[in-house]
Amino acid sequence: MRFVRSLLAGLAMLGVGALPAAAETEIVVHYPMPGFFKDVMEKISTEYVRTHPDVKITFANPSATYEEGLQLMLRQAGSPEMPDVSFIGLNRLRVLAERGIGVDLAPFTAKEDMGAQGFSPRLLSLAQFGGKQMGLAFATSNPIFYYNADLVKKAGGDPENPPKSWDEVFQLSAKIAALGDGTIGMSYRWQGDDWMFSALLFGHGGTMLTADEKKVAFGGPEGLGALKLIDRMVKEGKMPAMTADAQLQAFYAGKVGMMFWTTGGLRGTINGVGGKFDLRTTKMPVIDALKGRLPTGGNAAVMFTTDPKKQAAVYDFIKFAAGPFGSSVVVPGTGYVPNNDLAPKDDRYLGKFYQENPLFRAGLSQMDIMIPWYSFPGNNGVKVTNTIVDNLARLVEQKVTPEQARDDMVAEVGKLLPR
Repeated sequence: MRFVRSLLAGLAMLGVGALPAAAETEIVVHYPMPGFFKDVMEKISTEYVRTHPDVKITFANPSATYEEGLQLMLRQAGSPEMPDVSFIGLNRLRVLAERGIGVDLAPFTAKEDMGAQGFSPRLLSLAQFGGKQMGLAFATSNPIFYYNADLVKKAGGDPENPPKSWDEVFQLSAKIAALGDGTIGMSYRWQGDDWMFSALLFGHGGTMLTADEKKVAFGGPEGLGALKLIDRMVKEGKMPAMTADAQLQAFYAGKVGMMFWTTGGLRGTINGVGGKFDLRTTKMPVIDALKGRLPTGGNAAVMFTTDPKKQAAVYDFIKFAAGPFGSSVVVPGTGYVPNNDLAPKDDRYLGKFYQENPLFRAGLSQMDIMIPWYSFPGNNGVKVTNTIVDNLARLVEQKVTPEQARDDMVAEVGKLLPR
């Protein structure tokens, strides 16, 4: 003991700390989809801790999907295992709001000029439900049009002027499919959830439910129009019934001419293609130039800690992650569009990035028509989504007509709505 005391005293005289100071605040962070976000989260947390040495970031085990992340939060609610912050899918924030889980950030944001920090009312609205600011949007995306310029040119198309309407898409897709050797004209990512269906529905100017949310609204011409487009993808565009992963792998291999998917998968697609062909991106085809909109995919950072001493630190971390620096990590690392208005304007963040990386511009150019990913009311949101996907599968497999798929979807979803 004398030796230890003497050593400590000697170090003190030399101005050297014997032991590093313990972090004053530990923030436990949970996030989904590590394939998309692991590297992103590590870079953001490293920079935050570097500039906030009194904070320690600890990661909980990530969840494979947004849905699994939500279910985990619902199970852990109020327990010691609950993380301080989690990144929740935008279409599942409503579940938390309706069950009173998660801290309303409105009292925090009301004390600041959020617009001056790049958080416009539109961006704030992406994570608002029931009069609450459930979080801050962290990663936001919209659907874009990927294409293999080599196949487009081989089929007689002009890679410099890709299709701007679905009619043009189907015509070119048929020509690409006619090249033979297992070549596929197009793929549309309808599987997994209702997001890409909503892209066609919103593109027609339609909505999922009526304004009072008591009845299904996609039974009208907009919903039928969306289903007819999917039917035409199969009949005219020669799109085969494939799993989402099979579609993606075929595109990577240079066997698919055009792919319609989230801009959030852009970095993974660039890596997957790896120079095997000339990859290009552009906007989704316009359906209704005036009323047409696109759904906003992605997630928001939600605060769960109820410890007043910790909440200030957690809110500060959430703002940092969702702010300009966070965007400067998320966008290049994934392909998601900026969720902060300052990031694309400042050369310290993304100002030069879009000039030097044209593949990322498609998603950015569509931000003005992005609206929230619709979240169904009540406890059957997941069942509603599965019902929509199941009927889309029947349509793609040509087991039903668009009208039959529409009628079945309306009837089945209607039974699942709150009464």
